Amino acid sequence: MGLDEIDRKILETLILTYRGKAVGIETLATTIGEEIETIEDVYEPYLMQIGFITRTPRGRVALMPAYQHMGVEFISNEMR
Repeated sequence: MGLDEIDRKILETLILTYRGKAVGIETLATTIGEEIETIEDVYEPYLMQIGFITRTPRGRVALMPAYQHMGVEFISNEMR
C-alpha cells in the first residue's frame, strides 16, 4: 500500500492505543512524536485517499480497510 513507518504509527495509534475512538490531532501528534502540520499536510491526505482514516468533528478515526490492513478485527464504534 506504500505505507511508511509514520503511516503505520498513525494507524497503530488510532486502532490499538485509542481502540478505535476518535482522536484529536493534537493528541495524535503528541503520541506519535510528529508535528501537527506534518500529519495534516504529508500523512493524512494519503491515508484519507486510500480510505484508511477519516476526520470527524471529534477527531481522526481509523476505518475498516485500515483494520484489515493491520490484521486487527474491526469493531464499529456503535458496538462499543
